[in-house]
Amino acid sequence: MKKYLTIALLIFPNLLQAEVIKATEYGFKIKLEQTVNVDVIKAYQQFLRVGQWWNSEHTWFGKAENLSIEAKAGGCFCEKSGEKEVLHMTVSYIEPNKEIRFIGGLGPLQMLGVNGGMSWIFVKMDENNTKIIQQYQVVGFMDGGLAQLAPIVDKVQGLQLTALITRLEKGE
Repeated sequence: MKKYLTIALLIFPNLLQAEVIKATEYGFKIKLEQTVNVDVIKAYQQFLRVGQWWNSEHTWFGKAENLSIEAKAGGCFCEKSGEKEVLHMTVSYIEPNKEIRFIGGLGPLQMLGVNGGMSWIFVKMDENNTKIIQQYQVVGFMDGGLAQLAPIVDKVQGLQLTALITRLEKGE
């Protein structure tokens, strides 16, 4: 799957607008956005079914279907495999069908002790088109500085947004 997403990004570079807004020694901010040809409710509800579209290569236990999002304040963006569990991020704000925010660090950021805030915003463009905006800001300290991680995080999150868009466009 990752191979196909990478090819899609190379062939259609304008599909996804991705940007490292700022990167310094002590943090970074990325922003990704894309419009998809589905209504806002369908886009948001599919987002919540994260196990159906997240890239399995970017999970701790190798299977995206082990992921879930508990859509409420204090809810868990978690991964479970048997007795093993990971809390990836915590839901900090929710406005159903419009926006969900998380706090925490994804992947290797978790062990750095950094603080991160991520938002996924679903903007109704018209009855059949939705703009999805994802922003992720991370602050903290890491030997060598956090700026070096910004392009990597931007790329991985771009793959995730592309996977969501692909799932939505397939209509599954």
